[in-house]
Parts: sequence; structure tokens; C-alpha cells
Amino acid sequence: MTGTPRARARVQTMSDILRIGRTHLSRHGAAALSLRAVARDLGVVSSAVYRYVPSRDALLTMLIEDAYTDLGAATTTAERAVPRDRYRDRFLAVADAVRGWALAEPARYGLLFGSPVPGYVAPAERTTEPGTVVVRLLVGVLRDAHAHGALHTVEAAVPAALGADLRPVLAEYAPDLPEDALARGVLCWAALFGAVSFEVFGQYGANTFAHPELLFAHQMRALADTVGLRPST
Repeated sequence: MTGTPRARARVQTMSDILRIGRTHLSRHGAAALSLRAVARDLGVVSSAVYRYVPSRDALLTMLIEDAYTDLGAATTTAERAVPRDRYRDRFLAVADAVRGWALAEPARYGLLFGSPVPGYVAPAERTTEPGTVVVRLLVGVLRDAHAHGALHTVEAAVPAALGADLRPVLAEYAPDLPEDALARGVLCWAALFGAVSFEVFGQYGANTFAHPELLFAHQMRALADTVGLRPST
């Protein structure tokens, strides 16, 4: 670690606050986060913590950024490990990485995709970029597959109003992708996180599926078919 002793001490303190915040999130939930409790576990008076993190909401934002960054790193690593021309496998790798991270980090996943914390609104300027890594990976798979003639869909007409919503996204991420393909991609995004959330939050019931990993794999293959990503030959 470089920098002055004061700078190094600040970095270490911020790291400790984040670590303790993660522990409290797991034990008590997001709504019960308290900077006073963090200060107690850190071994300092609460006024000392407020010099680093000014409010409970600021701590929540830190934890959200941290969780999105970890999820983004896990999914990016998984997607990059697959050959670029195996588009369906890239999609499935992203999906598996989302599920794996969520099951390993249920409290942090819940912070991102569970019930909103009353009175808290995440600042878009700090959470949008890390929070859109997964969707950008998914759109990237569709963009690459389409560019190489490997996206096998029968284009359906998109209502004009929906097209108006889709076009800014296409302009930013995949200008040559058909509107219908992006709409199907949004379905995959929503269904992926819906399937993961059902498992993480126990929505299927305790004894309904003995092998949830097989259910998830079947669901993701069905989504890949829906969006036009056929198995590689």
C-alpha cells in the first residue's frame, strides 16, 4: 500500500468499516444497519466513524457499490473464460455465475435485489455503472452472436412505444441489434434474476425441488432458446 501514513490509515479504516458493515448486513439486515453499532465493533466512538461515513445511507451506498462490484467481477470472469464464438455458453456462464454468487452471498444479493430499504434511495451516479455489468454482458453476447449470424430468431414486430424505449439502449450498447432481439434479451435478464431470487429467497418452498441446480439449468437453456442462442455444433 502506497501513500502517506494518514492515507494508508484512512484506506484501512474504510476497509474495516465496509467489512463490519457486511457482517452486520448478514446478521441484522439492511434496515437495521447502524453506524453506532459499526463504531462499537470497530472499537471507536461513533463520532470517529462519522468522519469516514457521514450517515447510514452512505454506508448502504458503500455496501451496494461493493456488492455490485463483486457480482460484476464474478460474472465478467466467468463470461471471459468461455471462447468468444460460443455465444450460448457465454450466456449460460453469466447465468451460473449470478446464481453462484447469490447463493454464496444471500444477504448482499438481498440488498441489491430484495425489498427496498425504507427511506433510502440509491444514488444513480454511484450505483448505475457497477449495477449494469450483468445486463451489459448479456447484451454483449447477443450483439456478438447477431454480428456473426448466430442469433437464430424470427423477428417479431415491436410496438412503436416500446421501440422508443429500446432505441437509446441499442444506441449505447448494440446499435446493429434488432429491437426484438433486445426485447428478448430484457426477458432473459428479468427471468434470470427472477429465477435466482426465487431460489435465494425460498419462494419455491422448502421441499418442492430436491435439485434446484437442475431446475435452474433447464430454465436457463430455455431462455437461451428463447433469445435465439442455439447450442454450438
